[in-house]
Amino acid sequence: MIENKVEPDLRGRSDRASDVPKAPKKKASKNRYRRAARLSGFLFTLPALILLTMFMAVPLVEGIWYSFTDWDGTSADWVGFDNYLSVALNPDLQRTLLNSLFILVSIPVGMIFPFVSAYLLSSGIRGGRVLRIIIFAPTALSWVVIGLVARSFFSSDGVINGVLGGLGLGSLQTNWLAQPTWALIAVLVTFNAAVFGVNTVIFLAGFATVDRSMVEAARVDGASSTRILFSIVMPAMRRFVEFVFVITVVVSFTGLFALIFVMTGGGPGASTTTLEFAVWQTAFSSGSFGLGAALGLVLLIVTLAVILTIRAFSRSGDQE
Repeated sequence: MIENKVEPDLRGRSDRASDVPKAPKKKASKNRYRRAARLSGFLFTLPALILLTMFMAVPLVEGIWYSFTDWDGTSADWVGFDNYLSVALNPDLQRTLLNSLFILVSIPVGMIFPFVSAYLLSSGIRGGRVLRIIIFAPTALSWVVIGLVARSFFSSDGVINGVLGGLGLGSLQTNWLAQPTWALIAVLVTFNAAVFGVNTVIFLAGFATVDRSMVEAARVDGASSTRILFSIVMPAMRRFVEFVFVITVVVSFTGLFALIFVMTGGGPGASTTTLEFAVWQTAFSSGSFGLGAALGLVLLIVTLAVILTIRAFSRSGDQE
């Protein structure tokens, strides 16, 4: 009887003793798994990091260095801040910055039309599917094609002058792209029309995320369509508006070279030359690569400053 009582107790103790070393083994295996996962993740991202360093980080550092030199493509002589002083004091280069700012100011106005279009399409108007295709189809065109179409549209024998002549307003006919002010307006209109389709599609995606139950509840409570738009829809669409604004700003600063090159060539004078176009013009047309590098760095700083400003306003809105 005594032996039968002792035996289970001993077996229980031996079982508990055998359980003790298992916990450290499991912990060690988890640590090994985590280290292996980190190493695998690093090895998988290493090619991307190498490419990013070779094609972005290294050129950026070299561009900063050359912006302080008088570089003609073969030899570089240190000139300090002379290139940046030229950017600040040269009237033509000042005009390029002003033109870029005009395009920036036009973006909020240009965003109104795709927003309204997306709102109407999301409300279920008749023929909405066909209209979506018609609106989005032109986005497949390249900037070169868009520039060629716009140049023929605004030329002396283009569509605008044809319409004016048909209405008996021949006195208003002119070569729109030969007038500095009208040429810049033509570029602004063409740019905002070119991004209309993409922005409309993004806004459509945003309207699909709006809580329909809140909209229906507001209608039941007697809220007007205007009240629903500004009190429910607009707050829900704020992130999408910010996203569209950011990507359109980036395109306006860094993606209009082909459009301007084909449509106006930066002229007349420097009336339609943007910072991006001036970088190419200064470096490759004039051979002043050091000054072109300085302009490129100014373009980078201006673009980042605008984006960071947008983000700052967004964060202040979140806190409120």
